[in-house]
Amino acid sequence: MADKKATLTLDGEDPIVLDVLKGTLGQEEIDVRNLGSKGYFTFDPGFTSTASCESKITYIDGDEGILLHRGFPIDQLALHSNYLEVCYILLNGEAPTAKEFEEFKTTVTRHTMLHEQIHHLFRGFRRDSHPMAVMCGVTGALAAFYHDAMDVNIERHREIAAFRLLSKMPTMAAMCYKYSIGQPFAYPRNDLSYAGNFLHMMFSTPCEDYVVNPVLERAMDRILILHADHEQNASTSTVRTAGSSGANPFACIAAGIASLWGPAHGGANEACLRMLEEISTVEHIPEFLRRAKDKNDSFRLMGFGHRVYKNYDPRATVMRETCHEVLKELGMKDDLLEVAMELEHIALNDPYFIERKLYPNVDFYSGIILKAMGIPSSMFTVIFAMARTVGWIAHWKEMHDDGVKIARPRQLYTGYDQRDFSSKIKK
Repeated sequence: MADKKATLTLDGEDPIVLDVLKGTLGQEEIDVRNLGSKGYFTFDPGFTSTASCESKITYIDGDEGILLHRGFPIDQLALHSNYLEVCYILLNGEAPTAKEFEEFKTTVTRHTMLHEQIHHLFRGFRRDSHPMAVMCGVTGALAAFYHDAMDVNIERHREIAAFRLLSKMPTMAAMCYKYSIGQPFAYPRNDLSYAGNFLHMMFSTPCEDYVVNPVLERAMDRILILHADHEQNASTSTVRTAGSSGANPFACIAAGIASLWGPAHGGANEACLRMLEEISTVEHIPEFLRRAKDKNDSFRLMGFGHRVYKNYDPRATVMRETCHEVLKELGMKDDLLEVAMELEHIALNDPYFIERKLYPNVDFYSGIILKAMGIPSSMFTVIFAMARTVGWIAHWKEMHDDGVKIARPRQLYTGYDQRDFSSKIKK
């Protein structure tokens, strides 16, 4: 709603009156859509001060450390819900009744298998390919197998595509891992939970039964919940941009996976683990802390602080508790885990970290948990993509439900003025 107006005054020109919009929560926003007709555009690299869409899905207040999904606080969802229930909430806007949830869970569970010919696709990749490269390629290729419901203008087709992606993503993620280590693919099981089924497909072999540890199952479920959506981040904006052209849903989610792969986005927990490996032992921590505090040193501590959150990352509070539950359950002694726990203790007590609000973030703890569970760092971002798929789908669906306007950012051109061409090539 436009409750008040803003006036833009330019030298020698009539003032331009702009609406000021106010959402349910958050800051007020100046509506600049009509500036183009006046001969002006706004300049905002990275779109950090620009709202590109209207959404009812997720709200973040970085200063206060608040993350809401459809109005529900993330810590309540992580502690008192499960991933599929959160998926229902993100996709439908309300918490499901028992009957609604059972129908939703059944639909997701019974569509986890992949077309058998997709198995042949994996053989085209080198065994040492990064799992994210494989994940990106195979996700995009789904359009070649499930083209019966890809008309984005038909609501029922959008719903079918949403279920297919949500159902099949864990299967593809586990296949990426199995292929990378040369083990046979494990088929999904309908008697297991979403998280438990993923762990089963990751670690079971034809040689012996694999029993899902309930503590690890819950930890994986929380990791999925805490990464399910995070408002208009780089990958979600990528999905919306790709979708604005009318591209099929599988191509849009593949685009999101490609964006997520960047080390500044989904690769942060993998980078965090590499940092722990570089530090290697508790004895080396003081040296690396000194380097981190030195402005002239290129070394940076990964897994601390967040671009959005200027307070404690609300997801990290739950992830920290889960991390300690997993380490206690496994009773592990590991140099890198000891380094991580000592870094956590220092960060929560050192004035340097406290003054700068460099609290451990969700990437710090999720990387430790995944390592403790025996999952290689190359799979961290794949699991992130699996979790975030529901957020991408929710935003993609919302965009189509509300009416699509193709994305067309403008630019500040700083190249040559018009000039005449004269060939320098001898004829």
